[in-house]
Amino acid sequence: MIYDVRHITTVSYAGPVHLARFNLRLKPADWSGQSLLSHGLFVDPIPWSIQDEFGPYIVNRSRLTLRDPILQLSIESRFRVEVAQPSFLLGSVVAPTVSHVRHLALNRRDLSAASPASYLYASAIAEPSAEIAAWAAPYFADDADVVNSGQALMAAIFREFRYDSGATDSDTPPLQAFRQRSGVCQDFAHVMIIAARANAVPAAYVSGYLRTLPPPGQPKMVGADAMHAWVALWCGDDLGWIGFDPTNNCLTGADHIFVAMGRDYADVAPVDGVFRGGMGQTMRYAVDVVPVDN
Repeated sequence: MIYDVRHITTVSYAGPVHLARFNLRLKPADWSGQSLLSHGLFVDPIPWSIQDEFGPYIVNRSRLTLRDPILQLSIESRFRVEVAQPSFLLGSVVAPTVSHVRHLALNRRDLSAASPASYLYASAIAEPSAEIAAWAAPYFADDADVVNSGQALMAAIFREFRYDSGATDSDTPPLQAFRQRSGVCQDFAHVMIIAARANAVPAAYVSGYLRTLPPPGQPKMVGADAMHAWVALWCGDDLGWIGFDPTNNCLTGADHIFVAMGRDYADVAPVDGVFRGGMGQTMRYAVDVVPVDN
């Protein structure tokens, strides 16, 4: 599949802000099975400087600096990407057991951005939870197929949790979402990450986009899509990282567009930053994911 993606972020301030600095993580990073064909970033007002960087995890970051006072900032990211169906869905490789994956990950000396060792331990948002660990333990028997374990955990979240956009916000701790059994894709991903790491299975947070279809007979609304989040579990050297989408109870495929991967949302947030001033702000998003006929 080939997609055109357009993501517009508008930040409005109640009063002038000065010396604003932003981190943008909107350009898709290199990922197996996906090819970035083009990308453009448009910012209004024009920044004093833009510095493009990679890392520290699987993420492209653009650092913007605006020196003059502003009341509003508009950021538009556009790209075309080609996404292939993951080869693991063909079932040609036998998945290792949970205990084997644990052994491999815990003894891995590689600390690169894609190494499973980087995603074994607690992070800023995905803090350890004995409560979540105990709930998830039955899905990670030592002799279980690690992919089947991931699917069982994903299905449990899908079955037991209610999707409710009003139940949480970006600052809601994962344990709160777990206890109330409701939230959004970000919450479900963090719960699954904490559960997997508690059982020594490397788990990462992935940000991206998901192709969505309108109801039958209805036109697709412009700007109706949004960024999505799912989990990548490291399933051994042969299978590598596999995407699990607990919001939709499916393995990721050609409808999932990868942007960035980190330990949790804090590593891959699409926009964050600091500024001088403090009278409040409003942030709005509009996202379009459009398949390209080929």
